[in-house]
Amino acid sequence: MAEPIVNRAYLALGSNIRPEDNLPAAARKLTRHGRVLAVSRVWEFPPVGDTAQANYLNTAVLLETPLSAGELRHGPIAEIERTLHRIRDPKNKNAPRTIDIDIVLFNREILRIGHRQIPDPEILKRAFIAIPLSEIDPGYLHPEHGVTLKEIAQALQASAATMKLRPDVLLLDGTF
Repeated sequence: MAEPIVNRAYLALGSNIRPEDNLPAAARKLTRHGRVLAVSRVWEFPPVGDTAQANYLNTAVLLETPLSAGELRHGPIAEIERTLHRIRDPKNKNAPRTIDIDIVLFNREILRIGHRQIPDPEILKRAFIAIPLSEIDPGYLHPEHGVTLKEIAQALQASAATMKLRPDVLLLDGTF
């Protein structure tokens, strides 16, 4: 009997509409589609682009799943965003949101899902993505740039000055 295919999806989650409720709800829903191997701490960060809105809470989840990146994005992630009432504003990609779940790394693959590139190029530019990722797998080697997530996060430390740790927001109870 063949071994089941196991993929590692590195997910970036963000919310600035009821994030204390929506981030944990999204994390719980992800457990139905694989095994959560790690979760980062939750970080508060000012919005990018459209700054006339509430700060975002950001985190990262490492999900082991039998699903391909496309199946995960178009199935469970789309469904979780829908059930948590994510509204996409085509005129403002930085609009407030109840939840945003992005596959930012998938195994060690380089691929595209629709308009999304994996690895997500924002990992190298945005502390609110890189720092949570470095917490769940600091030694992960970026498949295109050959640097670890820890090194990327360290390079972005100066821009992380506006980030604030939010220990009051827990994603999962530790039983994952």
